[in-house]
Amino acid sequence: MGPGLYSDIGKKARDLLNKDFHTDQKFTLTTYTSSGAAITAASTKKNEAIFSEVQAKLKQKNVTVDVKATSDSLLLTTVTVEEFGVPGLKKIVTIPFPNQTAGKAEVQYLHDYAGINASFGLNSKPLVNFSGVLGNKDIAVGADVAYDTATGDFTKYNAGLSFTNADLIAAVTLNNKGDSLTASYYHLVNAEKNTAVGAEVTRSFSSKQNTVTFGTQHALDPSTTVKARYNSNGMASALIQHEWRPKSFFTLTTEVDTKAFEKSSKVGLSLVLKP
Repeated sequence: MGPGLYSDIGKKARDLLNKDFHTDQKFTLTTYTSSGAAITAASTKKNEAIFSEVQAKLKQKNVTVDVKATSDSLLLTTVTVEEFGVPGLKKIVTIPFPNQTAGKAEVQYLHDYAGINASFGLNSKPLVNFSGVLGNKDIAVGADVAYDTATGDFTKYNAGLSFTNADLIAAVTLNNKGDSLTASYYHLVNAEKNTAVGAEVTRSFSSKQNTVTFGTQHALDPSTTVKARYNSNGMASALIQHEWRPKSFFTLTTEVDTKAFEKSSKVGLSLVLKP
């Protein structure tokens, strides 16, 4: 019931306008062992390149261990501890191999009137990131800052404001060290049909350019959802997603450049299988 984390500001609109709009070919299969561990294999074809990964996740009480191996020869281990001594406190440690110096420790704390996230690199001169949000479920204001101890510079400082009521969420964020301003809204038109509309407007002060994106979604039936979006650069996208069994989805996406119809449209396929 609290304001959530800084990453939650504007998230509803971002998900409506971006989530599942993939123009790659992706296949994901998840299975479970007798001990309860979830093993997921995923493969993505992007242009002529193929990227694959295998992930194993095991949760025991309040501790989750996640190990991921990728086709880029990267092994990533993440340990998450929920309710770490205090209700609402979460500790996350991520260790990559072979580049262990890129490891990171993170702490999250959620309260009815605040949300805090702090992380730092596990090396001698780490990148330190801190974000905080104050408010409640109706209004929230927050900031996100990153400091590089190696150079002594702030690499990021952003700020955001969010308003929420029963069917409308509006957010304003100042990003890229104050160089861009983004305003977004999400409106749930019909909860029964999961019909929603949303928009996002971004102003870049350095380039003096505006980018506008509109989007909508609608459930054709309890298992099938359609989405569409269009931006001021002339890119139009649409998708249909069908849940043919619980947690298993087939998604078909297409994208067209309306300012260059002579270019072939992009088509994306995604198949997610879970038992």
